Amino acid sequence: MANTSSAKKAQRASLKKRVFNARRKKAVKDAVKDISKLVLEKKLKESAASLPALYQAIDKATKNGTIKKNTAARMKSRLAKRVAAAAK
Repeated sequence: MANTSSAKKAQRASLKKRVFNARRKKAVKDAVKDISKLVLEKKLKESAASLPALYQAIDKATKNGTIKKNTAARMKSRLAKRVAAAAK
């Protein structure tokens, strides 16, 4: 347990950040799952249409530091590649 007042404040702040980070990560995971499911079901137009929502969720998570920039780029690239491959 934190002893000093600054350590207590840092603990409170980290708990608040944890909630925001979890929310952002969940949004990214949900978007990835939705697109993956659509690709598996061969719903190509819906999967292509949901890519912008995925990009938005990833970009928001990157902006506040929940996920790193290269991780975000890798996720976007891989999912876009899967959607394009399914379209062929």
